[in-house]
Amino acid sequence: MTLARLLHGADPLSRRDFLAGLASGLLGVGAASILPGRAHAFDEVPIALGPATARQVIYLYMGGGMSHLDTLDPKPGAATQGPTGWIRTVADDVIVSEHFPLLAAQMDKVAVVRSLQSTQGAHAQGTYAMHTSYEMRGTIRHPSLGAWAQRMAGGLHPTLPAHVCIGGGANHASRGFFDSRFVPLPIGDPEAGLQHAARAEGVDSDTFTRRLDRVAAMNAAFRAEQGHASVGAYADMYEQAVRLMDSSDLAAFDITAEPESLREAYGRSTLGRGCLLARRLIEHGVRWVEVVSGGWDTHSDNFESMLELCPPLDRALAVLLADLEARGRLDETLVVLATEFGRSPQITEARQGRNHHPQAFSGLLAGGGIVGGRRWGATDATGTEVIEDAVPVADFNATIAHALGLPLEHELCSESGRPFQVAHDGRPVRALFR
Repeated sequence: MTLARLLHGADPLSRRDFLAGLASGLLGVGAASILPGRAHAFDEVPIALGPATARQVIYLYMGGGMSHLDTLDPKPGAATQGPTGWIRTVADDVIVSEHFPLLAAQMDKVAVVRSLQSTQGAHAQGTYAMHTSYEMRGTIRHPSLGAWAQRMAGGLHPTLPAHVCIGGGANHASRGFFDSRFVPLPIGDPEAGLQHAARAEGVDSDTFTRRLDRVAAMNAAFRAEQGHASVGAYADMYEQAVRLMDSSDLAAFDITAEPESLREAYGRSTLGRGCLLARRLIEHGVRWVEVVSGGWDTHSDNFESMLELCPPLDRALAVLLADLEARGRLDETLVVLATEFGRSPQITEARQGRNHHPQAFSGLLAGGGIVGGRRWGATDATGTEVIEDAVPVADFNATIAHALGLPLEHELCSESGRPFQVAHDGRPVRALFR
């Protein structure tokens, strides 16, 4: 149910159904039921941040397990490399696969991390660990790193959300055990922008205002009766949505406002459009934007798939870095490329594919205080094992959190009273920073 539909059809709904529907339909944001009452208790004392090298993050997530040998960690001459070639970059110490000629020209801005390691070899579990630093549990949902950033550092804009996820699903960005203020705003189609943000047809301003007043009274009465902290959180979300509906800041979600030449530069792919939208949102003051692109689960036809998957990523990422730099925003924006695990160096003979490989894979960091033009860590000659400067998932996430100045040792408690940290005891790779 959309915001417009909720407001248009409010009268026949009971208070209980209306509140539950409101929570699940607000601007398309999915949220857990607010009924019955389990309050999320948080210490609202401001959290002291450390020195930060970045204010905002664009987090590009390649869902399915991106092959490190066919992207950021090629092994020239090794049988495990298969037919994928390699090319030099503007950074003397870094080569990439032949599929990334545009990124190769931007490598002076990039630190390639070739020594990532995960303990999770299944997609859902690996995605969850990459986003939260914790293993998936049936008894608790941990916040994703973007939610931690919002909770600890706060928003940067009074109207726009602090956390947006473009193209993600249930296993990606999540508020976890944080209350509903920290639900990321989902955008399905970056070209369509923010949907269902207008009043329902036929609902004039006076009618709209009366319904808002009715909702506020219902929320207040329900909260007084139930003492449920989440009701207040949903009310805050609702008020933010209404402010955004009437604000010129909605233009931040409209990539058609960009010059056609720039839209073409990012590419026509969903990933390219998502990166362009991410740059617009960062420019307008959104703290954390995640862009999700799938299809990297290449058990079959790995090398044919690379011909389709890599060029859009190469174009979108390279143009994003150049665009941010040209606008003077790269120094304060950390750009991350991540995936849940790598692909096996061994090539399956029958299907010409690569299987899951969590013990060694690659990602990258750029901007936001990162020293570019370098690699960190290394795998062996076949790409099978990490042999230098291993970076577990929690350490990678701690590095991102460190860039934002998030206090790594600060604990926040779940609704059961258990304490958790932003990167689960991860240690940042400080050598990557200037």
